[in-house]
Amino acid sequence: MLFTETETARLNRIIAHGAGTAMTEQEFFAREIEAWKRSPERQAQLLGERYYRGEHDILRRRREVIGPDGRLQPVGNLPNNRVVDNQFAKMVDQKANYLLGRPFTVKSGNAAFADALNRRLGAAFRRLLRYVGEDALRGGLAWLAVYYSEDGTLCFRNFPAWQVLPFWADDGHTRLDAAARLYEQEVWDGLVKKRVERVELWKPDGLYRYALDGGRLIPDIENGEYTPYITGPGGAAYRWERFPLVAFKYSQQETPLLSRVKSLQDGINRLLSDFQNGMEETPHNTILVLKDYDGENLAEFRRNLAAFGAVKVRGEGGVDTLSVEVTAVNYESVLRLFKNALIENARGFDAKDDRLGGSPNQMNIQSMYSDIDLDANSMETEFQAAFEQLLWFLVQDMKTRGEGDFSQEEAEIIFNRDVLINESEAIDGCVKSRAVLSEETVVEQHPWTRDVKQELERLRREREEAERRLYAGAFPPGTQGEGV
Repeated sequence: MLFTETETARLNRIIAHGAGTAMTEQEFFAREIEAWKRSPERQAQLLGERYYRGEHDILRRRREVIGPDGRLQPVGNLPNNRVVDNQFAKMVDQKANYLLGRPFTVKSGNAAFADALNRRLGAAFRRLLRYVGEDALRGGLAWLAVYYSEDGTLCFRNFPAWQVLPFWADDGHTRLDAAARLYEQEVWDGLVKKRVERVELWKPDGLYRYALDGGRLIPDIENGEYTPYITGPGGAAYRWERFPLVAFKYSQQETPLLSRVKSLQDGINRLLSDFQNGMEETPHNTILVLKDYDGENLAEFRRNLAAFGAVKVRGEGGVDTLSVEVTAVNYESVLRLFKNALIENARGFDAKDDRLGGSPNQMNIQSMYSDIDLDANSMETEFQAAFEQLLWFLVQDMKTRGEGDFSQEEAEIIFNRDVLINESEAIDGCVKSRAVLSEETVVEQHPWTRDVKQELERLRREREEAERRLYAGAFPPGTQGEGV
């Protein structure tokens, strides 16, 4: 499929800044990918992924002491605990569940359009969207690819930020000219399994596949070098009018959550590790002061003390002690400060907050959720914009399949946040609002409502049944229609 004039101009603009007279398009993409692999942005995205899995810097920590030359040197005879208390992963899960844990609601002025979207955006897609939210928190943004399966079904697939190098068409990062996806794959080379770097180049006309070897892009003949986005009857190749790769951003800056809290997370790990080290350093908790020791060196003294529980001294010699006490209270106080600071900087909430003690009112609950609400507002704005792009593909697919032309219709995705509420206050507010609000609004705001339409239908049936019984009571059998 040939590029249109506009697409050719865009692609030329991408490679023009460094192409010169000798650089080919493949060489340009290969160099860009190699530079991006080592870039600080990608390293920050990978770090967020590792920290979420529990692979923290503390796991590479060494115990060091000051050597004879005044410099730090590693020592192997001291406890070196590496404790990970993964508060960062807790914040990622908390924020993802807060915004995306409950099913979202699709609203549209066209009921048929809303029903069609609800059928397509079912449980599988809602689960996928939560994965996208977690990826966005870990990497600053995440990607959702639109494609057709072998049986012709419109499908979606998520990619983490560290796999995709975008080539943006604008400074606001809203439109793509192209994108490169880099991932590793295990393959058999004879009797040996090895890892190969694969590259997918997403261009306006389709998907191009390569292997990255020694900084060069080699066409992937095995898996097929080129695949169109859409294959029509007779193998005809078609493409989308828009780029089938949608960015879901955590924030406008596309900054991973870890950048806010890494130092605090590392401080928590070091504090807990140091506390355990201190508890295990029993012989070192007491400083021994030797007087006229009858031995050659301190190592021999420690060995005799450990083996026999006694040491030999000369003349008026002896052993005095200075105790070094490890106080748990001090560690607990500092640890509490670190955790509170991490929650505040991550803009989360503490489920063990004192404001939840006893019978909290709704104002206390809202105060506790204020920080995570602010962050969720920003994330929701970005996700709403991404959903608007995604809906375009759904509308085009419905039109192609003859399910209706909804090109002029609008739809809104409403995220139902997982907020703790005081049910008694909420129900009381619904009851008192019946005189000034519509029945649908009251039902929608009631904390026990799961499906607004279903509840309204139940209310309608109950009223009809009550009216039928009232009518039957007023006119017993055999009297209906008789004059008075």
